[in-house]
Amino acid sequence: GVVLVVGAGDGAGQAIAKRFARGGYTACVMRRPKSAVSLDQLVDSITAAGGRACAYPADARREDQVVAVMDDIERQIGPIEVCVFNIGANVRFSTLDTTERVYRKVWEMAALSGFLVGRESARRMVPRGRGTIIFSG
Repeated sequence: GVVLVVGAGDGAGQAIAKRFARGGYTACVMRRPKSAVSLDQLVDSITAAGGRACAYPADARREDQVVAVMDDIERQIGPIEVCVFNIGANVRFSTLDTTERVYRKVWEMAALSGFLVGRESARRMVPRGRGTIIFSG
């Protein structure tokens, strides 16, 4: 099977990807391009342990990138059976001091990206009548 772990660069995301890989899934890991080095290290770690993995440096806040990643996975590897959305926001600003610009960035990261990933996963899974989407961020 194929799992896509969005937000897989470190911490919980890495652990999730490694666990699915140990369970026999091909772990497709996605994180923003500026963090691509950690994705490559994660893929190397999974493959060194005998698993299968591939890196997708992409921004989950960009609809075109989410669609392109999922299309590529399904074309090159196989249908996405499980999608794990593991993006979270840890914002340490007082609400009274938060600007609209900062709030929009947090919203894009936490809400918009979750919507895009969930919708695009569902668009592929619903016609097949199977699949799992997990939100863990």
